Amino acid sequence: MSPDVPLLNDYKKDFLLKRFTQTVLGGPRLKLGYCAPPYVYINQIILFLMPWVWGGIGTLLYQLGILEDYYTAALSGGLMLFTAFIIQVTSFYARNKSVTVERMLNTDILAEEDEHEFTSCAGAETIKFLIPGKKYIANTVFHSVLAGLMCGLGTWYLLPNRMTLLYGNAGGTVLLFFFGWMTLCTGEYSLIINTAVETATFQTQDTYEIIPLMRPLYIFFFVSVDLAYRFMANIPALEQMNQILHILFIFLPFLWAIGILPPPDALFLWAMEQVLEFGLGGSSMSTHLRLLIMFIISAGTAVTSYFIPSTVGMVFFMTGLGFLLSLNLSEMGFAFKHSVVRHRVRNKSEALPSGSEKQLTWKECLFYIIILVLALLESVLLHHFACCSQISKISPQAIVGYILMILLLILWILREIQSVYIFGIFQNPLYPKDVQTVTLFIEKQARLMKIGVARRILLNLVSPFAMIAFLSLDSSLQGLYSVSVSIGFTRAFRMVGIIRDRLIQFVSKLQFAVAILLTSWTEKKRRKSTTTLCILNIVFSPFVLLFIVFSTLLSSPLLPLFTLPLFLVGFPRPVQSWPGVVGTTACMCADTVYYYQMIPSLTTALQSAMVAGSLGILLPGSHYLGRFQDRLIWIMILEHGYTYCSINIKGLELQETSCHTAEARRVDEVFEDAFEQEDNAKISINGHIGNVLTPCTVLPVKLYSDARNVLSGIIDSQDNLREFKGDLVKVLVWILVQYCSRKSSMQENVHKTEKEKASVVILPDLNTSPQTKSSEDTVSLNSETLDDWSDDILGDEPTTKKINEVKDQLKFLQSINLPLPGSVESHLFGDQSIGKVSENSLYKAVLLGYPAVDKGKQEDMSYIPLMEFSSHSHLLSLPDEWKSNCLPNHKIREMSLLFPEDWYQFVLQHLEYFPLKENVPNVLEEIAKDRVLKDFYVHTVMTCYFSLFGVENMNPSPGHILRVYSGVLPWSLALDWLTEKPELFQLALKAFRYTLKLMIDKASLGPIEDFKELTNCLKEYESDWYIGLVSDEKWKEAVLQEKPYLFSLGYDHNMEVYTGRVLTLQELLIQVGKLNAEAVRGQWANLSWELLYATNDDEERYSIQAHPLLLRNLTVQAADPPLGYPIYSSKPLYIHLY
Repeated sequence: MSPDVPLLNDYKKDFLLKRFTQTVLGGPRLKLGYCAPPYVYINQIILFLMPWVWGGIGTLLYQLGILEDYYTAALSGGLMLFTAFIIQVTSFYARNKSVTVERMLNTDILAEEDEHEFTSCAGAETIKFLIPGKKYIANTVFHSVLAGLMCGLGTWYLLPNRMTLLYGNAGGTVLLFFFGWMTLCTGEYSLIINTAVETATFQTQDTYEIIPLMRPLYIFFFVSVDLAYRFMANIPALEQMNQILHILFIFLPFLWAIGILPPPDALFLWAMEQVLEFGLGGSSMSTHLRLLIMFIISAGTAVTSYFIPSTVGMVFFMTGLGFLLSLNLSEMGFAFKHSVVRHRVRNKSEALPSGSEKQLTWKECLFYIIILVLALLESVLLHHFACCSQISKISPQAIVGYILMILLLILWILREIQSVYIFGIFQNPLYPKDVQTVTLFIEKQARLMKIGVARRILLNLVSPFAMIAFLSLDSSLQGLYSVSVSIGFTRAFRMVGIIRDRLIQFVSKLQFAVAILLTSWTEKKRRKSTTTLCILNIVFSPFVLLFIVFSTLLSSPLLPLFTLPLFLVGFPRPVQSWPGVVGTTACMCADTVYYYQMIPSLTTALQSAMVAGSLGILLPGSHYLGRFQDRLIWIMILEHGYTYCSINIKGLELQETSCHTAEARRVDEVFEDAFEQEDNAKISINGHIGNVLTPCTVLPVKLYSDARNVLSGIIDSQDNLREFKGDLVKVLVWILVQYCSRKSSMQENVHKTEKEKASVVILPDLNTSPQTKSSEDTVSLNSETLDDWSDDILGDEPTTKKINEVKDQLKFLQSINLPLPGSVESHLFGDQSIGKVSENSLYKAVLLGYPAVDKGKQEDMSYIPLMEFSSHSHLLSLPDEWKSNCLPNHKIREMSLLFPEDWYQFVLQHLEYFPLKENVPNVLEEIAKDRVLKDFYVHTVMTCYFSLFGVENMNPSPGHILRVYSGVLPWSLALDWLTEKPELFQLALKAFRYTLKLMIDKASLGPIEDFKELTNCLKEYESDWYIGLVSDEKWKEAVLQEKPYLFSLGYDHNMEVYTGRVLTLQELLIQVGKLNAEAVRGQWANLSWELLYATNDDEERYSIQAHPLLLRNLTVQAADPPLGYPIYSSKPLYIHLY
């Protein structure tokens, strides 16, 4: 925001001066940034003057009476055509002959463009510099032919004798001849030698070489008027136009240099848009393709009506087509296609596509059919009977006209009282005041909603029929084969629409210019650098006003150069301002998902506001700004028709910069003054009337509110951390049991045949007294040897280390016979009998989870005690791969003392998801008593516990919790065991995160009283919460699925505190205001010029600094990429306005 920020740095100033010189001359680079041989400049001058030489030869022969004017044109054109082909062939030869030399990378791209090595006058490098050549062969031929045609017609256009007859002044003829040929030479040079970088740049890249056609296009237009004057009968208007255009012709290089004349693509789109809207009665369209299709259909309709022999038939035809073209034809086409597909696959409904497009319902189709029939009947009957009767002296059309004016006045009043400000100035006494909640706002807005319903009826039902009546009674319909009738019945009616549009533009442009002047003078930071410009604007205010009027007539943006009070007329362009397809590009980031989530609800809220009239006049090109917390929503009207509107919604970045913050703060101030007034407050005036933002209304939208809390005193409390360890075991138990229960429920139908089979497993008894440890069992598990894991949260991220696999500790005992509990018959291995084994031998022979022994080796092994589940325990059994062991047995037995058996029993007995439907309480009680199943859970839960914490009975540090919460586990013997089981790893991580949230809730809301309350809390986490990291893909999925709550743990390095972020989904109020559309277009036009022509991409440039009145930084962000950087941009959204 500093006033000392330069407009351009020193290098860019030199670069801009060189580029502008090249633009004025049409392509010759006579000002280089380095020393070049003289022949480089001489060659460019020769090539520049070559068309003049050939035209001069033809002109001389004509003046001497040797050749007629048309032979003169043919001679000059032929010579130029031959020269153009020679030039292109030479360029092609030089490009193929030259050898590409690899250079070291240069970070300065602009300097790289200026580096050329010249070896000789006709060397390959010299020719490549002078004549870059065309990318496509077709353009090589086409541009060469065009160059010859332009030179021939230009010679004919500038013949001295013809101009003397036109003006009768020899002195004027000399000036027109000299400067006219300068204009022709700039056009020829740009076409076939080297294309100049035009000030009026629309596309970011000239892929199809359209820019070289820009200057010839305007030259041919001037020549065409002269040709029409030559070959048509004496028409005074045409002669005057030809005289004026001959004078303007010599100023074309100046107009090209200052960027008033648009490039061909922008001119084509702008012309179609203007003709469609004001000539054919349509609207600006949301995409260029829709614009082209609608223009062709509308023009075809007008041409067809010209040949209808009956006035009644023409009225019938124009009324019906006019109504149909006012609807959203693409939506109707999609509905028709969908109905055809549905008819073909009536019996296969699953084959229908489930597109996101909203389909027309039968009620809507019926509504449109009824309106169409009534409109046709009204227009035909009124035209047939009312026009034939002359009962009253007053014209029936005049009566309908007065009714129509009254109706429009009523609609205008009803629309104004829907907004917070009347006329954007006075506080609306009917609008709800100091509203903070959605419920209260809806209650207070009930009166306005009733008024909105009345306005909707008048707008959608009464006004169309009044308009049809007015047009049907027009007397001009009696004159058939009239162009004015074909393009919209009456020219006067069309002029009303044009005057209305241009008047709105003029007022908006004037407000924009005054705002720039006032802020440049009143703000001390800017006054020092803009005083001179302000004085010049005051002195030359008539010329400034003339610029505003001229830009209004052209419907082009008023361009403030560098957003200073230095105004230029920008080139005409479509109302969208950008060439690309809406919604196809955005600077996507992690915050984009929040805009995706809110779009459906926001669209619904916008529909209600638009129908009620709260957003004012819905004109294509209107812009709105919405604000909620740190979110800024940019809304643009793309298209508007009968009962529908197309919009584009953009989301601006949430990571606010200093400039972004300054302007966002001003936006908050504007909305606070408008919406947060007390009920008993008097009617006030808008205190920010000079701002480009005018508050309109608030919208109830379902979105996420973002709350960030500091967890100091919670996450670092030793009492909380001590409880955390015990809660973690409980949460692990609950999550694993729930997981197994749900998995069993889903697989029950698949595994019905296996319900009755017993699961035979190998398991040690963890409740017996420990036996003598082997040497491998005495591995030290101290934290000094296991955990090489830094607890410094500010240091580098800890890396997960892997260890070698634990060696097999199993020592086979001598073969003995063991009984099998639960078996009904004896098993004999070798010569041993069953009953000779002591009970202690059972436990010595068993260690959990060691490798199975081949069947052929069983004779050398001890008998393994086999234990089986109860009849239903397999329904909650853990996966087999989780049953393997990775820790010494005595450590598992020690950790098993931490296992909450009472909690385990409670969880099992209160399961909600269980595959069996009969006798469930008894079955659950039976499973809860199954010691084998319990030991499995003990083993898995405590191994996960050890992986997350280790076996030390020490409270974890906050840094430890943050790292494990983030998925970075400490090094331990069980790390590989857990990470090799992705599903179990995710469950353990989920349990850890749930436990952290539980600790925070207990510290904030109070302790958990009993197991039931703990279960309810965990169920709430499971159903209503997503607890994880903002960077997780599942976080984005949870936002799009609209989980009611989301929680994330973080660390603020600036404040050095741990933070908790909670997103809460609820219906909240978004404040919406209308932006000055011309201020947006003007700043976007400057952005396009500054980046595409001046290449001023400095991130700290003056024109991107904060401007609280113009919202300059936010406006730049909202531009389409690559010039702007919104993080979200929607495709055209179509809203029904019933």
